[in-house]
Amino acid sequence: MLTAFSGANSRRQVQKRLDSKEQAPKRLDSKQRVASNSEAKQQAANRDGSKQAAPGTDGLKQQIPEGPGSKQQTAGGSASNQQISSNAVSNGAAVISSAVSGQIDAHGGDPNFMTSLARGLAVIQAFSQRQRELTVSQISAKTGFSRAAVRRCLYTLAQLGFAATDDSRHFHLRPRILALGHSYISSMPLAARAQPILENVSHLLHESCSIAALDKTDIIYIARANVTRIMSIDLGVGSRLPAFCTSMGRVLMADLPGEKLDEFLGRVEFKHYTERTVVSAEKLRQILRLVQRNGYCIVDQELESGLRSMAVPIRDSAGRVVAALNVGAHAQRISIQELQNRFLPQLKAAAQELSLIVR
Repeated sequence: MLTAFSGANSRRQVQKRLDSKEQAPKRLDSKQRVASNSEAKQQAANRDGSKQAAPGTDGLKQQIPEGPGSKQQTAGGSASNQQISSNAVSNGAAVISSAVSGQIDAHGGDPNFMTSLARGLAVIQAFSQRQRELTVSQISAKTGFSRAAVRRCLYTLAQLGFAATDDSRHFHLRPRILALGHSYISSMPLAARAQPILENVSHLLHESCSIAALDKTDIIYIARANVTRIMSIDLGVGSRLPAFCTSMGRVLMADLPGEKLDEFLGRVEFKHYTERTVVSAEKLRQILRLVQRNGYCIVDQELESGLRSMAVPIRDSAGRVVAALNVGAHAQRISIQELQNRFLPQLKAAAQELSLIVR
């Protein structure tokens, strides 16, 4: 019996040795596969390197392999560039929209600041001549407010009669919104009483005349007598234009004290509206000194090609410039010399009369 057990045990040991011999080639095959893969990768790398440093390229230019694979890679690179460009535009839009919400958030610690009122006013200002109808999403993008906040503002404005919608999606302002601007005009003696004088000088010169005041880096029209449309945009009471390249804006800027002018110029976004537009702060300072010395300003086609304008200051009893009066004309029809000789005396006389209103 012991002999049988010993024999059985010997057979098992022999079988294990045989099995281990059969498995050894399998393990060897696995090692061979690893070595083979490494060798294949090395060969592929050598081939890529030889293509990248082909004769005549000095290793500076990489050759693009031809075939479907290379087209896919090129298309992928183009798509990547488009994605980067799209992200840049989106980031730029986010910066612009966050400016409005950022101004409001800056007052977050002020217990007297009414955030809901500020948001409502920002929603109103999102509408413009070019965008008379806006959706909740569009206003949200322009202001940086959440769509829920915009929807509440529009709902409130609609309930009060300042806004409306015909399809529950596109919103527009209603005529009642004019009451807000009328409150300012009726409370400002110059704006309320200047119209007859403005229309008279416009009739004498046969050109459109306007009165504007300074608001941040813009001028805002507070009165206008329109004879002929000479600009690509339709100007009226409440219209805004950049101060740095308009005759009325420069008249108003010329009266600013040195520190305020420095601060003002630091906030101006200089932009080429035409090839004549002055976009240098230093050159603009020289022009403003000349305006202050002469008592008037002429802007020759800096805001729009073909538009030539002249402005004079309107002063209060303390001699401070509170507004500006201007006339605009076609550059081909009215020369600079005619502006100085025929228009300037009429403008100064009207400005003197207007100054009596604000004294």
